[in-house]
Amino acid sequence: MHYPLISFAFLVFVLFMLMMVPTLQFLLFLSGTLLFMQTLAEAATCSDCFIHSRAAYYPNSYENGTDTGRCGYGSFGATLNGGDVSAVSDLYRDGVGCGACYQVRCTDSHYCTDKGVTIVVTDHGSSHNTDFILSRRAFGRMAQTTDAAASLMALGVVDVEYKRVSCNYPNKNITIKIDESSDHPSYMGFVVWYQQGRRDITAVHLCETQNFACKVLDRSYGAVWTTTSPPNGPLSLRMLFSEEGGDETWVVPVNDIPNDWKAGQTYDTGVQVNS
Repeated sequence: MHYPLISFAFLVFVLFMLMMVPTLQFLLFLSGTLLFMQTLAEAATCSDCFIHSRAAYYPNSYENGTDTGRCGYGSFGATLNGGDVSAVSDLYRDGVGCGACYQVRCTDSHYCTDKGVTIVVTDHGSSHNTDFILSRRAFGRMAQTTDAAASLMALGVVDVEYKRVSCNYPNKNITIKIDESSDHPSYMGFVVWYQQGRRDITAVHLCETQNFACKVLDRSYGAVWTTTSPPNGPLSLRMLFSEEGGDETWVVPVNDIPNDWKAGQTYDTGVQVNS
């Protein structure tokens, strides 16, 4: 919205410089200035750039992850992605960030690899002003060797850089697990598993398959969606996937939730979102 003002000011600056300096010198100066401005613009809009932060790790009891993470994955979350999981602070985003994947790499070249580790967000928390509390497994996998991993563990908190990346679950569709506290037919809650790509699920509708009457679900916490008095009969989902740039897409799974759904059961939606 401020571009016209900036353009006018820049034009005045150009005219002034044309009068004050030799043409060749000015052209070289102008070229360098435009290149610098382009670099700043690219840096400000880069969605694939690393961001500097800090990371700690879970206590000794959490080699993989925790069974009680704030995303609602339970014991599944402890072993998701082979145990390369993490709690996050601001990236939790009131639960919207659950299931997101990040490449995290420590910055000490003496101990750390360039690749780092890809983690899945399964919990909410912070320690020592960190963005990440990695599982012990994930924390050690940032290191070059076993000895280097031990040195990182001894440090406890390290400087890192991170960026969001696509999650990848080969041969897996998006799956929902009905929460153990669900009570057919009066109350339903479920958590979403195996969300690929780098989009966020920002809304979920539960619909009757016969008359298409839909009900908006509440995000209870993390990746857990709930409703009182769910619709009757076989049910279909509608999930809204949102991109960082603002684009949104509704996805309708192929498979329905059966009429006799049960607490604790898992249901394969038959679809996956890879982008």
